[in-house]
Amino acid sequence: MRGLIGTATGMVVVLATMTAATGSAQAQQPGSAQRGLKLAREICSQCHLVDKVAGRSTNPDAPPFETIAKTPGLTSAALTVALRTSHRTMPNIVIKEDDTRDIVAYILSLKDGD
Repeated sequence: MRGLIGTATGMVVVLATMTAATGSAQAQQPGSAQRGLKLAREICSQCHLVDKVAGRSTNPDAPPFETIAKTPGLTSAALTVALRTSHRTMPNIVIKEDDTRDIVAYILSLKDGD
């Protein structure tokens, strides 16, 4: 009987944790790809080709956003971390959290339709 209670208690803890994690994930609003494009044109286009058009980035070390979007395994979380991590070849730009979500949403929207 004691083992059954322990197992039930453990399951409640696991379910409560999963529910809390799901709730917090759902609470975070996805970004706006439309606002992200506008921000990318303002902030990122000095180095990157941000529009989905044929061409190259002005900085040869800065991949076009469409190339970034089509990186295998790219996720919203990975892209967010990449935008918040300083890079040797990228200027140290501070982007607000909402703006980051919008830029991430825009970049990920470039995956659709080749």
